[in-house]
Amino acid sequence: MLAKTKAGLRDRARALYFQKIKEGAVRNPCYFAMDATRPNSLNDGKLGRRFYIICEADRSFRAISSGHGGGRNLKGIADFANGRRCAKNFSNAMDSNLTAGGPYVTRETKTSFKGYYRVSAKQYAVLIRSFLQFDGEGETANARQREIGGHAAVSLKGVCLRKDTRSPYANHDGYVPFGTLVEYAGGRSNGCTSWSTSDVGQILAMTKDDPTTLYIYPRAADIDAVMHAVASDPSPSRTGPYWNASCLREIGAPKFWAREILEQVLGQYKRSHPAPPPRPIPICKDS
Repeated sequence: MLAKTKAGLRDRARALYFQKIKEGAVRNPCYFAMDATRPNSLNDGKLGRRFYIICEADRSFRAISSGHGGGRNLKGIADFANGRRCAKNFSNAMDSNLTAGGPYVTRETKTSFKGYYRVSAKQYAVLIRSFLQFDGEGETANARQREIGGHAAVSLKGVCLRKDTRSPYANHDGYVPFGTLVEYAGGRSNGCTSWSTSDVGQILAMTKDDPTTLYIYPRAADIDAVMHAVASDPSPSRTGPYWNASCLREIGAPKFWAREILEQVLGQYKRSHPAPPPRPIPICKDS
């Protein structure tokens, strides 16, 4: 499967890994790659496999699902939102919620309590989610500033506060957050790399105290090359710049939003649409 991305991803991911090995930055026997041009979901409803775990020492290769940045639709100003299946828009701009292609190195893992959710009529479970921080360079150098990393595609929705003084996570008033568990492995993220709950354990175990590299395709130059190729030929030749054919038919042409331009747009939107004051989390009605 990785070979189908041509040299754009295969060679770059491998070159990044061995560069960091040579520098002494990583020593993990495996490395990662992601083709963000491939579909997040297939026509049969199954998840698309576009995140690759490559271990050359034991000649192993595994492809798993991964989400892409959802982007945003700033009504009346700019629409850079992505659909669930294919990514059209990319950027490294702050607050854009978009994926930025390029080189990354995995770093520390932060684990945080998110709340409780119901698993049966009388039983609750704790959602504790781990976040694997990425550091980037070049176009992705602001990954830490953007809080870009990897985590399970799971969250709590409709959160309210429930009284539970026995919980070790209770606040000073004895309340804990409680919500509905939502898994969105087939959905989008805020620009982070999200994995299914069945796959995230392997990723976190592989990178615990042992960083490795991740190369995400495409970079800005790749996106611009495809955009110009589509402008001259709606069906670019197989010998031209790479993009997954299925998603290219769906999106028409990709677009990279330059950080300098998009951050100005986002700043303008923020000034004209100030955020409302934060509302306190409501008390659960059945508490």
